[in-house]
Amino acid sequence: MNFRQMIFGAALCAAMAVSADAVAQEQKRAGGESGGISAEMLGQIRNGYKGNACDKAIRNALAGTSIGVLAVNSENAAMMDTHFSDRVRTKGITDQKSSGRCWLFTGLNVLRAKMIDRYGLPSFEFSQNYLFFYDQLEKSNLFLQGVIDTRELPFDDRTVDWLFSNPLSDGGQFTGVSNLIMKYGAVPSEAMPETFSSNNTSQMAMLLKLKLREDGLRLRHEWAGASEKAASLSSRKKAAALEVAAGRLAQMKTDMLSEIYRMLVLCLGEPPVEFEWTRCDKDGRPVDTRKYTPAGFYDEYIGENLEDNYVMIMNDPCREYGKVYEIDYDRHVYDGHNWLYVNLPVERIKEIAVASIKDNTAMYFSCDVGKFLSKGKGTLDIANFDYESLMGVSFGMDKRERVMTHASGSSHAMTLIAVDIDKESGRPVKWMVENSWGASAGYKGCLIMTDEWFDGYMFRLVAEKKYVPADVLEMLKGTPERLPAWDPMFLPEE
Repeated sequence: MNFRQMIFGAALCAAMAVSADAVAQEQKRAGGESGGISAEMLGQIRNGYKGNACDKAIRNALAGTSIGVLAVNSENAAMMDTHFSDRVRTKGITDQKSSGRCWLFTGLNVLRAKMIDRYGLPSFEFSQNYLFFYDQLEKSNLFLQGVIDTRELPFDDRTVDWLFSNPLSDGGQFTGVSNLIMKYGAVPSEAMPETFSSNNTSQMAMLLKLKLREDGLRLRHEWAGASEKAASLSSRKKAAALEVAAGRLAQMKTDMLSEIYRMLVLCLGEPPVEFEWTRCDKDGRPVDTRKYTPAGFYDEYIGENLEDNYVMIMNDPCREYGKVYEIDYDRHVYDGHNWLYVNLPVERIKEIAVASIKDNTAMYFSCDVGKFLSKGKGTLDIANFDYESLMGVSFGMDKRERVMTHASGSSHAMTLIAVDIDKESGRPVKWMVENSWGASAGYKGCLIMTDEWFDGYMFRLVAEKKYVPADVLEMLKGTPERLPAWDPMFLPEE
């Protein structure tokens, strides 16, 4: 640092100090306080605490025990009734292990239930690893192409900042399932089994994101250099020079994706382009052995257009019901579809869910799974824990207020498979989802939720169009309201 820089820095610090002092003086004139905790205020706060014997007992208990254990509501200790009036026929429980692929497991479990029931299979599981490979490759392309598309914007632009903050994740939602399958097909788990990195994604993700951010900077630097060189040229020559530069960016992106592909192969294995698979009957006897391509396998055993046959429904009390919303950049495939959903009151969503379950069709379902979850019993019930009695305070926000203040949002996807309907009222009493945390987690690998919990913490449902009322389908014909990618309500499910 030279002498001039030192003088300038000292002057800047002095100016900032004067400015800060002026602000503090203005605050004192306006309100008499700076907004900080003064000694007088601290005294009032301390005096507000009137510790008693009950507080001391709770404090002693919390010193060595978790809040979750002490807040368990003993009055709700009995296990919930596990009978359901209506249940989809399913077999087996999957396990996403230490990965954020719940969206993928859930989507494939919906299709798996159909395939097992349709062909009477003894068991079956699609390869999550196969589609996860292409998910990571496609998301890498989505990021790099996004960087190219925003190359003219400053680095501190909100969209550019969001891209570099979120170059890749293993989370997602149903649009990813539909786009990936319709583009790459599907294979049984035997054709591309799980690896350590597919089950434990954090280290692979760290390296992929590091490489992608580096590549994104290279693309921006390449364009900035080309733009600077072209600035002094005539309009015609400048346009030609920038067109050549754009072509270089496209080739650079292809080369970068080749490196990403290699990293994915090392971690996940290389996806098969052809494989052999034997279908067995319900007793495990071989019925048919053939060679398939991934697209041919999907067409043979499922064969439905996932991009056209399913509707995503949301219960977001912060936004107007009866409208369609689109989330910008919220897709897994660049040339795929942004996340599109219809916002409906929860009671209308229940009607769709009941119709689907009664017709033996499972659904993609997502919620705020961490709220009031009893892992031991496998139940989601707001009566599971009594935090108010433990802490001596009230927690009074409703669903809308929790969403507004970032206190709640969708965090996990599961497969909705059952509902218990009260015979007298005809209304749901409880629901059950098939989870992807392994067979030993929860209630036989599932979670059971009360209808009251469903109201407060359910957010998304994906149902086939045949179960969706005509007026809701009509809503989809309108122009959706586009929401930004960084809207906190639309983080990927993990």
